[in-house]
Amino acid sequence: MTNTFPIEKFRSVRTPFYYYDSALLRQTLDEVKKEAAQYPNFVVHYAVKANANLKILKIIAAAGLGADCVSGGEIEAAMRAGFRHDSIVYAGVGKADWEINTALDADIFCFNVESVPELEVINELAKAKGKIAQVCFRINPEVGAHTHANITTGLAENKFGIAMSDMVPVIERAKELENVKFIGLHFHIGSQILKMDDFEMLCLRINELQEILKTKNIEVENINVGGGLGINYDDPEADPIPNFKDYFKTFADGLHLTPGQKVHFELGRSIVGQMGSLITKVLYIKQGVNKKFCIVDAGMSDLIRPALYDATHKIENLTSDAAPVVYDIVGPICESSDVFAKDTAIAGSKRGDLLAIRSAGAYGEIMASQYNCRPLPQGLITEDLK
Repeated sequence: MTNTFPIEKFRSVRTPFYYYDSALLRQTLDEVKKEAAQYPNFVVHYAVKANANLKILKIIAAAGLGADCVSGGEIEAAMRAGFRHDSIVYAGVGKADWEINTALDADIFCFNVESVPELEVINELAKAKGKIAQVCFRINPEVGAHTHANITTGLAENKFGIAMSDMVPVIERAKELENVKFIGLHFHIGSQILKMDDFEMLCLRINELQEILKTKNIEVENINVGGGLGINYDDPEADPIPNFKDYFKTFADGLHLTPGQKVHFELGRSIVGQMGSLITKVLYIKQGVNKKFCIVDAGMSDLIRPALYDATHKIENLTSDAAPVVYDIVGPICESSDVFAKDTAIAGSKRGDLLAIRSAGAYGEIMASQYNCRPLPQGLITEDLK
Protein backbone atom coordinates (compact mmCIF):
# COMPACT_ATOMS: atom_id res chain seq x y z
CA MET A 1 0.00 0.00 0.00
CA THR A 2 1.34 3.45 -0.92
CA ASN A 3 1.34 6.56 1.24
CA THR A 4 1.80 9.04 -1.60
CA PHE A 5 -1.90 9.72 -2.20
CA PRO A 6 -4.40 11.77 -0.12
CA ILE A 7 -6.54 8.67 0.33
CA GLU A 8 -8.97 10.13 2.88
CA LYS A 9 -9.69 13.00 0.48
CA PHE A 10 -10.25 10.50 -2.31
CA ARG A 11 -13.11 8.87 -0.38
CA SER A 12 -15.29 11.96 -0.84
CA VAL A 13 -14.80 12.16 -4.62
CA ARG A 14 -16.98 10.34 -7.12
CA THR A 15 -14.98 7.70 -8.95
CA PRO A 16 -13.49 7.23 -11.45
CA PHE A 17 -11.40 10.39 -11.58
CA TYR A 18 -7.91 11.46 -12.55
CA TYR A 19 -5.58 12.68 -9.82
CA TYR A 20 -2.60 14.82 -10.81
CA ASP A 21 0.35 15.31 -8.47
CA SER A 22 1.07 18.98 -9.16
CA ALA A 23 4.26 18.91 -7.08
CA LEU A 24 5.72 16.15 -9.28
CA LEU A 25 4.65 18.08 -12.39
CA ARG A 26 6.50 21.16 -11.18
CA GLN A 27 9.58 19.12 -10.28
CA THR A 28 9.53 17.59 -13.76
CA LEU A 29 9.22 21.01 -15.40
CA ASP A 30 12.12 22.30 -13.31
CA GLU A 31 14.25 19.37 -14.50
CA VAL A 32 13.30 19.95 -18.15
CA LYS A 33 14.19 23.63 -17.90
CA LYS A 34 17.45 22.95 -16.06
CA GLU A 35 18.72 20.40 -18.58
CA ALA A 36 17.54 22.29 -21.67
CA ALA A 37 19.20 25.46 -20.35
CA GLN A 38 22.59 23.78 -20.78
CA TYR A 39 22.11 24.49 -24.48
CA PRO A 40 21.01 28.09 -25.18
CA ASN A 41 19.74 27.22 -28.65
CA PHE A 42 17.25 24.61 -27.34
CA VAL A 43 13.54 25.53 -27.21
CA VAL A 44 11.01 23.26 -25.50
CA HIS A 45 7.32 23.09 -26.41
CA TYR A 46 4.75 21.04 -24.51
CA ALA A 47 2.70 18.63 -26.65
CA VAL A 48 -0.84 19.63 -25.68
CA LYS A 49 -2.33 16.41 -27.03
CA ALA A 50 -0.84 14.49 -24.08
CA ASN A 51 -3.02 16.25 -21.51
CA ALA A 52 -5.09 19.38 -22.12
CA ASN A 53 -6.59 19.74 -18.63
CA LEU A 54 -6.70 23.52 -18.18
CA LYS A 55 -5.18 23.39 -14.68
CA ILE A 56 -2.25 21.38 -16.03
CA LEU A 57 -1.82 23.66 -19.04
CA LYS A 58 -1.71 26.73 -16.82
CA ILE A 59 1.11 25.24 -14.71
CA ILE A 60 3.11 24.37 -17.83
CA ALA A 61 2.52 27.77 -19.44
CA ALA A 62 3.60 29.51 -16.23
CA ALA A 63 6.84 27.50 -16.36
CA GLY A 64 7.64 29.23 -19.66
CA LEU A 65 7.38 26.34 -22.11
CA GLY A 66 5.95 26.77 -25.58
CA ALA A 67 3.01 24.77 -26.92
CA ASP A 68 2.91 22.11 -29.62
CA CYS A 69 -0.63 21.87 -31.00
CA VAL A 70 -2.24 19.50 -33.47
CA SER A 71 -5.69 21.10 -33.81
CA GLY A 72 -7.43 24.42 -33.74
CA GLY A 73 -9.03 23.43 -30.46
CA GLU A 74 -5.61 22.86 -28.92
CA ILE A 75 -4.46 26.29 -30.10
CA GLU A 76 -7.49 27.82 -28.39
CA ALA A 77 -6.79 25.81 -25.23
CA ALA A 78 -3.15 26.89 -25.23
CA MET A 79 -4.13 30.54 -25.57
CA ARG A 80 -6.67 30.25 -22.72
CA ALA A 81 -3.99 28.70 -20.52
CA GLY A 82 -1.60 31.58 -21.09
CA PHE A 83 0.96 30.18 -23.55
CA ARG A 84 2.61 32.93 -25.57
CA HIS A 85 1.22 33.06 -29.09
CA ASP A 86 4.71 33.25 -30.55
CA SER A 87 5.68 30.00 -28.78
CA ILE A 88 2.98 27.90 -30.47
CA VAL A 89 3.78 25.44 -33.25
CA TYR A 90 0.93 23.79 -35.14
CA ALA A 91 1.30 20.36 -36.73
CA GLY A 92 -1.15 17.87 -38.20
CA VAL A 93 -1.74 16.13 -41.49
CA GLY A 94 -5.31 17.41 -41.89
CA LYS A 95 -5.59 21.08 -40.93
CA ALA A 96 -9.07 22.46 -41.70
CA ASP A 97 -9.48 26.01 -42.99
CA TRP A 98 -10.98 27.24 -39.71
CA GLU A 99 -8.03 25.80 -37.81
CA ILE A 100 -5.52 27.48 -40.10
CA ASN A 101 -7.39 30.76 -39.74
CA THR A 102 -7.41 30.36 -35.95
CA ALA A 103 -3.64 29.95 -36.03
CA LEU A 104 -3.18 32.90 -38.36
CA ASP A 105 -5.35 35.13 -36.18
CA ALA A 106 -3.29 34.11 -33.15
CA ASP A 107 0.00 34.93 -34.94
CA ILE A 108 1.55 31.61 -33.90
CA PHE A 109 5.26 30.92 -34.32
CA CYS A 110 4.92 28.47 -37.20
CA PHE A 111 2.97 25.80 -39.03
CA ASN A 112 4.58 22.37 -39.36
CA VAL A 113 3.45 21.61 -42.91
CA GLU A 114 2.93 18.05 -44.14
CA SER A 115 2.06 18.40 -47.85
CA VAL A 116 2.23 20.80 -50.80
CA PRO A 117 -1.57 21.15 -50.98
CA GLU A 118 -1.58 22.19 -47.32
CA LEU A 119 1.20 24.70 -48.00
CA GLU A 120 -0.80 26.26 -50.81
CA VAL A 121 -3.95 26.52 -48.70
CA ILE A 122 -2.01 28.20 -45.87
CA ASN A 123 -0.59 30.66 -48.41
CA GLU A 124 -4.06 31.40 -49.79
CA LEU A 125 -5.62 31.95 -46.35
CA ALA A 126 -2.67 34.04 -45.18
CA LYS A 127 -2.95 36.20 -48.29
CA ALA A 128 -6.63 36.85 -47.52
CA LYS A 129 -5.58 38.19 -44.11
CA GLY A 130 -2.58 40.11 -45.39
CA LYS A 131 -0.21 37.97 -43.31
CA ILE A 132 2.98 35.96 -43.81
CA ALA A 133 2.78 32.48 -42.28
CA GLN A 134 6.03 30.95 -41.09
CA VAL A 135 6.32 27.28 -42.04
CA CYS A 136 8.52 24.30 -41.26
CA PHE A 137 8.25 21.16 -43.34
CA ARG A 138 7.70 17.84 -41.60
CA ILE A 139 10.06 15.38 -43.24
CA ASN A 140 9.79 11.60 -42.89
CA PRO A 141 13.34 10.61 -41.92
CA GLU A 142 12.83 6.87 -42.48
CA VAL A 143 13.92 6.16 -38.91
CA GLY A 144 11.96 3.39 -37.21
CA ALA A 145 11.43 3.85 -33.46
CA HIS A 146 11.43 0.87 -31.10
CA THR A 147 7.86 1.35 -29.97
CA HIS A 148 4.29 0.21 -30.67
CA ALA A 149 3.27 0.22 -34.35
CA ASN A 150 0.36 2.56 -33.65
CA ILE A 151 2.68 5.29 -32.36
CA THR A 152 5.50 5.01 -34.92
CA THR A 153 5.36 8.04 -37.20
CA GLY A 154 8.65 8.48 -39.05
CA LEU A 155 8.36 5.89 -41.84
CA ALA A 156 7.31 6.31 -45.45
CA GLU A 157 4.19 4.18 -44.97
CA ASN A 158 2.91 6.46 -42.19
CA LYS A 159 0.39 9.14 -43.15
CA PHE A 160 2.54 11.91 -41.72
CA GLY A 161 5.04 14.20 -43.34
CA ILE A 162 6.85 14.63 -46.63
CA ALA A 163 9.24 12.15 -48.24
CA MET A 164 12.95 13.01 -48.05
CA SER A 165 13.14 12.93 -51.84
CA ASP A 166 10.55 15.73 -51.98
CA MET A 167 12.26 17.96 -49.41
CA VAL A 168 14.07 20.31 -51.81
CA PRO A 169 11.14 20.70 -54.25
CA VAL A 170 8.69 21.63 -51.47
CA ILE A 171 11.11 24.18 -50.01
CA GLU A 172 11.56 25.67 -53.47
CA ARG A 173 7.79 25.75 -53.89
CA ALA A 174 7.46 27.66 -50.61
CA LYS A 175 9.94 30.23 -51.84
CA GLU A 176 7.70 30.86 -54.85
CA LEU A 177 4.71 31.72 -52.66
CA GLU A 178 4.30 35.26 -51.35
CA ASN A 179 2.48 34.65 -48.07
CA VAL A 180 4.51 31.85 -46.51
CA LYS A 181 8.08 31.94 -45.21
CA PHE A 182 10.18 28.79 -44.91
CA ILE A 183 11.98 28.77 -41.54
CA GLY A 184 12.88 25.16 -40.82
CA LEU A 185 12.44 21.41 -40.78
CA HIS A 186 10.30 19.29 -38.49
CA PHE A 187 10.71 15.61 -37.56
CA HIS A 188 8.92 13.17 -35.26
CA ILE A 189 9.71 9.46 -35.27
CA GLY A 190 7.25 8.17 -32.69
CA SER A 191 6.31 8.01 -29.04
CA GLN A 192 7.26 6.12 -25.85
CA ILE A 193 10.87 5.81 -27.03
CA LEU A 194 13.27 4.62 -24.34
CA LYS A 195 16.44 3.95 -26.34
CA MET A 196 18.64 6.92 -27.10
CA ASP A 197 20.00 5.19 -30.19
CA ASP A 198 16.68 5.88 -31.93
CA PHE A 199 17.31 9.59 -31.42
CA GLU A 200 20.96 9.17 -32.42
CA MET A 201 19.78 7.72 -35.74
CA LEU A 202 17.46 10.69 -36.17
CA CYS A 203 20.40 13.06 -35.63
CA LEU A 204 22.41 11.28 -38.31
CA ARG A 205 19.56 11.58 -40.78
CA ILE A 206 19.03 15.27 -40.01
CA ASN A 207 22.73 15.89 -40.57
CA GLU A 208 22.53 14.15 -43.96
CA LEU A 209 19.55 16.24 -45.00
CA GLN A 210 21.21 19.45 -43.91
CA GLU A 211 24.24 18.62 -46.06
CA ILE A 212 21.91 18.25 -49.05
CA LEU A 213 20.37 21.64 -48.33
CA LYS A 214 23.80 23.27 -48.04
CA THR A 215 24.58 22.23 -51.60
CA LYS A 216 21.42 24.07 -52.65
CA ASN A 217 22.30 27.15 -50.59
CA ILE A 218 19.15 26.67 -48.52
CA GLU A 219 19.43 27.98 -44.95
CA VAL A 220 17.51 26.31 -42.13
CA GLU A 221 16.91 28.52 -39.10
CA ASN A 222 15.08 25.92 -37.01
CA ILE A 223 15.31 22.16 -36.53
CA ASN A 224 12.32 20.64 -34.73
CA VAL A 225 13.10 17.09 -33.58
CA GLY A 226 9.62 16.39 -32.18
CA GLY A 227 9.24 14.52 -28.91
CA GLY A 228 8.88 10.84 -28.18
CA LEU A 229 10.77 10.37 -24.91
CA GLY A 230 9.09 7.60 -22.92
CA ILE A 231 8.42 6.88 -19.26
CA ASN A 232 8.69 3.84 -16.98
CA TYR A 233 5.19 2.37 -16.86
CA ASP A 234 6.31 -0.76 -14.99
CA ASP A 235 7.87 1.03 -12.03
CA PRO A 236 6.83 4.69 -11.80
CA GLU A 237 8.38 5.10 -8.35
CA ALA A 238 11.80 4.16 -9.71
CA ASP A 239 11.68 6.80 -12.45
CA PRO A 240 9.20 9.53 -11.51
CA ILE A 241 11.15 11.98 -13.72
CA PRO A 242 12.59 10.79 -17.06
CA ASN A 243 16.27 11.16 -17.93
CA PHE A 244 16.10 14.56 -19.61
CA LYS A 245 19.84 15.03 -19.18
CA ASP A 246 20.74 12.18 -21.55
CA TYR A 247 17.87 13.07 -23.87
CA PHE A 248 19.00 16.66 -24.51
CA LYS A 249 22.67 15.67 -24.53
CA THR A 250 21.96 13.12 -27.29
CA PHE A 251 20.81 15.92 -29.60
CA ALA A 252 23.50 18.34 -28.47
CA ASP A 253 26.18 15.77 -29.31
CA GLY A 254 24.54 14.30 -32.40
CA LEU A 255 23.34 17.28 -34.41
CA HIS A 256 25.72 19.29 -36.59
CA LEU A 257 24.25 22.74 -36.15
CA THR A 258 25.09 25.99 -37.87
CA PRO A 259 25.67 29.22 -35.90
CA GLY A 260 22.40 30.61 -34.56
CA GLN A 261 20.38 27.52 -35.51
CA LYS A 262 17.71 26.64 -32.95
CA VAL A 263 16.55 23.15 -31.97
CA HIS A 264 12.91 22.72 -30.94
CA PHE A 265 11.47 19.87 -28.87
CA GLU A 266 7.86 18.76 -28.45
CA LEU A 267 7.70 16.86 -25.16
CA GLY A 268 4.38 15.53 -23.87
CA ARG A 269 4.26 12.15 -22.15
CA SER A 270 7.63 12.64 -20.46
CA ILE A 271 6.35 15.81 -18.77
CA VAL A 272 2.89 14.74 -17.61
CA GLY A 273 2.82 10.93 -17.74
CA GLN A 274 4.03 10.05 -14.26
CA MET A 275 2.16 12.75 -12.36
CA GLY A 276 -1.28 11.28 -13.17
CA SER A 277 -3.24 8.31 -11.82
CA LEU A 278 -6.73 7.08 -12.60
CA ILE A 279 -8.50 6.45 -9.29
CA THR A 280 -11.22 3.81 -9.46
CA LYS A 281 -13.39 1.90 -7.00
CA VAL A 282 -13.81 -1.86 -6.76
CA LEU A 283 -17.39 -2.84 -7.55
CA TYR A 284 -17.22 -6.62 -7.33
CA ILE A 285 -14.86 -9.54 -6.92
CA LYS A 286 -16.04 -12.29 -9.23
CA GLN A 287 -14.76 -15.85 -9.18
CA GLY A 288 -14.60 -17.29 -12.69
CA VAL A 289 -13.93 -20.87 -13.72
CA ASN A 290 -10.16 -20.46 -13.99
CA LYS A 291 -9.49 -16.95 -12.72
CA LYS A 292 -10.67 -14.24 -10.41
CA PHE A 293 -11.93 -10.87 -11.67
CA CYS A 294 -11.61 -7.53 -9.92
CA ILE A 295 -14.37 -5.43 -11.49
CA VAL A 296 -13.89 -1.67 -11.11
CA ASP A 297 -15.98 1.37 -12.01
CA ALA A 298 -13.42 2.78 -14.46
CA GLY A 299 -13.50 1.47 -18.01
CA MET A 300 -11.84 1.81 -21.38
CA SER A 301 -13.96 4.94 -21.87
CA ASP A 302 -11.87 6.53 -19.11
CA LEU A 303 -8.45 5.08 -20.03
CA ILE A 304 -8.24 3.54 -23.48
CA ARG A 305 -4.47 2.89 -23.66
CA PRO A 306 -4.58 -0.79 -22.61
CA ALA A 307 -7.30 -1.55 -25.18
CA LEU A 308 -5.80 0.58 -27.96
CA TYR A 309 -2.07 -0.02 -27.51
CA ASP A 310 -1.86 -3.16 -25.36
CA ALA A 311 -0.38 -0.77 -22.82
CA THR A 312 0.51 -1.82 -19.29
CA HIS A 313 0.05 0.34 -16.20
CA LYS A 314 1.06 -0.46 -12.65
CA ILE A 315 -2.07 -0.91 -10.54
CA GLU A 316 -2.15 -0.51 -6.75
CA ASN A 317 -4.84 -1.05 -4.14
CA LEU A 318 -4.64 2.10 -2.01
CA THR A 319 -6.88 0.86 0.79
CA SER A 320 -5.80 -2.75 1.43
CA ASP A 321 -2.87 -4.31 3.25
CA ALA A 322 -4.01 -7.84 2.47
CA ALA A 323 -1.75 -10.44 0.90
CA PRO A 324 -1.46 -10.23 -2.91
CA VAL A 325 -4.08 -11.95 -5.03
CA VAL A 326 -3.93 -12.50 -8.80
CA TYR A 327 -6.81 -10.90 -10.71
CA ASP A 328 -7.91 -9.83 -14.12
CA ILE A 329 -8.71 -6.17 -13.45
CA VAL A 330 -11.59 -5.21 -15.72
CA GLY A 331 -14.11 -2.43 -16.23
CA PRO A 332 -17.88 -2.25 -16.79
CA ILE A 333 -17.90 -1.45 -20.52
CA CYS A 334 -19.73 -3.91 -22.76
CA GLU A 335 -16.58 -4.85 -24.68
CA SER A 336 -14.25 -7.81 -24.15
CA SER A 337 -11.31 -5.43 -24.60
CA ASP A 338 -12.32 -3.49 -21.47
CA VAL A 339 -9.43 -4.93 -19.48
CA PHE A 340 -6.78 -2.95 -17.59
CA ALA A 341 -4.58 -5.92 -16.67
CA LYS A 342 -4.65 -9.70 -16.85
CA ASP A 343 -3.21 -12.09 -14.29
CA THR A 344 -1.80 -9.29 -12.18
CA ALA A 345 -1.14 -9.44 -8.44
CA ILE A 346 -2.41 -6.64 -6.20
CA ALA A 347 -3.34 -6.56 -2.53
CA GLY A 348 -6.40 -8.68 -1.86
CA SER A 349 -9.36 -6.50 -2.77
CA LYS A 350 -12.98 -6.11 -1.74
CA ARG A 351 -15.97 -4.02 -2.76
CA GLY A 352 -15.32 -0.34 -2.05
CA ASP A 353 -11.52 -0.46 -2.19
CA LEU A 354 -9.78 2.29 -4.12
CA LEU A 355 -7.28 1.38 -6.84
CA ALA A 356 -4.77 3.67 -8.54
CA ILE A 357 -3.91 2.99 -12.17
CA ARG A 358 -0.54 4.70 -12.33
CA SER A 359 1.35 6.61 -15.04
CA ALA A 360 -1.92 7.85 -16.53
CA GLY A 361 -1.15 11.55 -16.83
CA ALA A 362 -0.59 11.31 -20.59
CA TYR A 363 -3.19 10.10 -23.10
CA GLY A 364 -5.62 9.32 -20.31
CA GLU A 365 -8.18 11.99 -19.53
CA ILE A 366 -7.64 13.63 -22.91
CA MET A 367 -8.68 10.43 -24.76
CA ALA A 368 -11.69 9.68 -22.57
CA SER A 369 -15.07 9.19 -24.26
CA GLN A 370 -18.72 8.89 -23.32
CA TYR A 371 -19.13 5.40 -24.71
CA ASN A 372 -22.06 3.59 -23.06
CA CYS A 373 -23.33 7.11 -22.15
CA ARG A 374 -20.83 7.24 -19.32
CA PRO A 375 -19.88 10.66 -17.90
CA LEU A 376 -16.39 11.92 -18.57
CA PRO A 377 -14.01 11.55 -15.61
CA GLN A 378 -12.99 14.74 -13.88
CA GLY A 379 -9.36 15.69 -13.46
CA LEU A 380 -8.21 16.96 -10.06
CA ILE A 381 -4.83 18.39 -9.12
CA THR A 382 -3.31 18.27 -5.63
CA GLU A 383 -4.59 21.74 -4.76
CA ASP A 384 -8.20 20.70 -5.44
CA LEU A 385 -8.11 18.25 -2.53
CA LYS A 386 -6.69 20.51 0.17
